[in-house]
This record gives sequence, C-alpha cells and structure tokens, in this order.
Amino acid sequence: MDAGLALQPDARRLTLPRFVEDVAARHGARPALRDDTGAALRFDELLAGARAVARGLVAAGVAKGERIGVLLPSSCAWATVAFGAATAGGVVVPLSTFATADELDFVLAHGDVATLVLAPEFLSHRFLDDLLARHPAIAEGAPGAVACAALPALRRVIATDLDARRGAVVPLGDVVRAGARVDDALLDALVASVDPGDDGMLIYTSGTSARPKGVLHRQRAPVIQSFRFAEYMALAPSDRVLSVQPFFWTAGIAMSLGASLASGAELLVHARFRAEEMLEAVERERPTALHAWPHQEKEMAEHPTARARDLTSLRKVEFANALAPLAGLERDEWGTYGSYGLSETFTICTALPAWAPAADRAATSGEPLPGMEVRIVDPESGAPLPRGAKGEIAVRGLTLMRGYARVAPELVFDADGFFRTQDGGFLDEAGRLHWTGRLSSLVKTGGANVSPLEVEAAVDRFPGLVATVAVGVPHPTLGEALVLCAVVAPGAAAPDEGAVVAALRARVAVYKVPRRVLFFGEAEAPRTGTQKLRADAFRELARARLEAERAEIAGHVYGA
Repeated sequence: MDAGLALQPDARRLTLPRFVEDVAARHGARPALRDDTGAALRFDELLAGARAVARGLVAAGVAKGERIGVLLPSSCAWATVAFGAATAGGVVVPLSTFATADELDFVLAHGDVATLVLAPEFLSHRFLDDLLARHPAIAEGAPGAVACAALPALRRVIATDLDARRGAVVPLGDVVRAGARVDDALLDALVASVDPGDDGMLIYTSGTSARPKGVLHRQRAPVIQSFRFAEYMALAPSDRVLSVQPFFWTAGIAMSLGASLASGAELLVHARFRAEEMLEAVERERPTALHAWPHQEKEMAEHPTARARDLTSLRKVEFANALAPLAGLERDEWGTYGSYGLSETFTICTALPAWAPAADRAATSGEPLPGMEVRIVDPESGAPLPRGAKGEIAVRGLTLMRGYARVAPELVFDADGFFRTQDGGFLDEAGRLHWTGRLSSLVKTGGANVSPLEVEAAVDRFPGLVATVAVGVPHPTLGEALVLCAVVAPGAAAPDEGAVVAALRARVAVYKVPRRVLFFGEAEAPRTGTQKLRADAFRELARARLEAERAEIAGHVYGA
C-alpha cells in the first residue's frame, strides 16, 4: 500500500462517506473545524452532522448517484453538507462562490445537478434571490418537484439560513428534521453500497475551451489525496492549519480540508481573504501552517501592521513565502513546491515530501506518486519520448479523473489511457519530473486556471473593438497576470479601459477579469499568414507595453 495511505490501510474504504467515518473514529472529540463565522465542529460532530444531512436528503427523495450541487462558502456548513451528500450516495458538485449567474446556470445545467444546496447570500452575491429571479419555475414550484426548462435535471433546492419555504426552496433545517424517520440501517446500507470506483465529485475548472470543463472524479481520488497530503506535508494532530483556499477547487478539498481531517489537525478556515483579518488570525489562533496563494501571502507581509505582530507560530510554510522572515524562519526545511499536479489528477501526481532537501525541491517537481504513471510524449504525434527529452507531460493512474462530463473518452485519453496535460516537461535519469511551462494558451493566475477563449467570448462585440486576445504575462506572485489585448476598429477611438473591465465583471467570475486592458491599432496587431491573431506575439507586446508604462499589477512594477 502507498506510504501516503499509511493512515488508511483498507483500500475498500477509500470513499467519501467512509472517510468521514474513519477520521471521526480516529479523532473523536478533538476539534476538527472552525470557520470565520465562529462555527466549530469536533470530528464526531462532523460525522453526526453529515449523517443528519444525509438522512434528510434520503427522506427528500435523493437517490444514489444523484448529482448534488453545493453552493456554500468554505465553512463548517460546507463540510457537513458535502460529506452528507456523499453519505447519501450522491455525487458532490462543488460550485464556485466567485461565479456569475450565467456561469452558475451553465454548471447546473451541464452538470445535471438534481439537488442544489445553497447559501442565500455571500459577500455581494445574492444567490437565492438571483436564482428565483432568473427562474420563476423555482419561485413558483413545489418542493421536490422543480420543473425548469433551463435547468432540466434540477428537482430540489435547499437553502441554509432560511426561516421559511420560498416557492420550491426549502430550509435545510426542515430537510434535516424530516430525515429523522430514516433509520441507521438504511443509511448504513447506502454507505456500504458506495464503491471507491463510483463517481464521487464533479469539479468545474477552466480549460482551453470557452466554457468550464466538468472534471468527473471517482470516490477514491479525493480520499487518497487527502491522506497523501497529510503525510507529504507532515501534518500531525498537534498542527493547526489556517486556510483561505476555497473548497470548490481540488486544492482546497484535498490539501486543506481533507489533509487536516486525515491527520487530525484542526482547520481554521476563512471564506474570504482580507490581509488584516488573516494576520489577526495568525496572531490570535497560533496556527502552525498557512494555506494561501503567494500573492495573498505577499499582501499580508506588506500590510502596515505585519511587522508588529507575533507570527512565530508559523512553521509549515514555504521558505520563499513573503511571511517567512516575519515568522522567524532561518532555513528552508519544509516546502511543497517540489510537486506537480492538476485538477484532472485531483492535485498532485508527482511530489517530494515537504521535508526533502531544499535543493531537490527547488530543482524538480518530484517523483510520480505510487499508483501514478508519468510519460513524456511528442506534442504532435503522441509518441513516448526517452528520458531527458522535452515534450508534453501525460499521466494516468489512481487519482486520474474518469473523464470530462459530456465528452467522449476517446477525445480525452490516448490509446494507452494517458491524459495529455498540455504542460511541457521532461523526466531526468532519476525519474523525477521537470515542468517547463504551459504548451496551451491556458493562463494560470493566482492559483486559478483561466481560459482565454472564455474571457474573449465574454467581451465579444464590445463597441469599438474588432478582436481581443487574452494572455498571461509573467508575474512574481500571481504566476501570470491576465491581460486583455484589444484591437480597436479602424477609425474608432479606443474605449475606456474601465468600461471594458466593468462589462467583463458582469459576465465572468472575478478571478477571470483581466488586470489590465491594453488597446492596439489594426496595424499593430500581429497576425499569421492566414490573418489569425498571434497570442504569443501579443504576450510579448503586452509585456513590453507594461514595462514601458512602469505599470503596477498586484504589487509588482513592470520594468522596474
């Protein structure tokens, strides 16, 4: 058995409902979760809450294999509802709290979500009001009998923090109370019927297409990765993990929530990032680990109050982290950057332990994890390449997705079952992976993947523009800064940059909104011999323009 699964020796229990049972049996009354609303759960309370939600879903008519959308901020409630949905035999579909109304409707319809559990509101979003306004059939329907042509699979809508029914929408509290009539024997039989190879989670992430892709994972993938992260990050019951990673992406699910539960560490979760709030939490809660993106850590380190605070509890953070000097770290003894993964493998598929020598972690992306295979192939022909040769990274194995929702498998996997990642790299003579960069146009910014096509489509037909190209410009903490290059129509004046940004904010999630919009005349637009716009050339033009302007993006000044 994989060393990363030492805490979970029985492969038959690699399912989400068994996972929450096992961590509760192991850690019992120890604190498991606390969120920024003040809610808290012990391990045994998480299991009890999940079973109560599961009973309610069963009583409401949810069947095994049904897809259950979870639109909640990262919180104790998210964990209880998601594990409850899994305990009822459902397939969990985490929904992004960053998403616009159009994006949510797309995922609900494309993902065949039959039951939706949502928070009525979060930050500036009014999820419930907007849903009812967009879909009168829900506002006027009966509980359990939604009939909405725009969302044809949807039958039930359940809301947290709701006092009374609104149309077809019922309060989660009512659902849980109605579940009291479902006995333990039936629930236990449902849990026993879930197999590690069954569908477990459907995660939506930006791909190279103009719409998000639904990554369908087996039950075993998030469980395996939770135990692996617990071991590879050297987490222990004595640890306290402070995280701002969202639970609707694989890193938040496996690296933060899952690994903390698997190890017995307490997770302190914040659903939103505010630098001062996070600094206060470090000083007050004394966490040993911090899970945030580099640009967020940089913002914390540069906050006016940072140097006056006691951050010395932090030990399991990257040495390159901007907070490391303020935490008093003097040597690079722990880090997770010696790894490679993607949503399609439910995070890491190669890695070195966090305690591996710093030079090794800096030089490579680690070794293929047990049960995972990595090969380098020719990007054009797909033929395997020898050690040392650069090409496209291809993967297969235990945590590789079942496939993309509504996409034929032959369009996703090669004849040998490998998934071609569109990332470049090579394997050295020791079998360690070296990642060399993206081969596709996908932009990775602040830890999130963004499809240029999706951004370009959202601003299509904007007055005064004939074409747009979204590119990623290198950035020291974001990875890449998303920039939109816009070609102005002949004879037209360039639109106001703020107007273009405002139009995009109304149509795409906030992390997909470009940091800058740069305007170019037709004569400046680089094209191929067949008159297609060249994204590679625009990327260099954008970088040069930003440097000439000494433009500042997220704390970095280009050309300085």
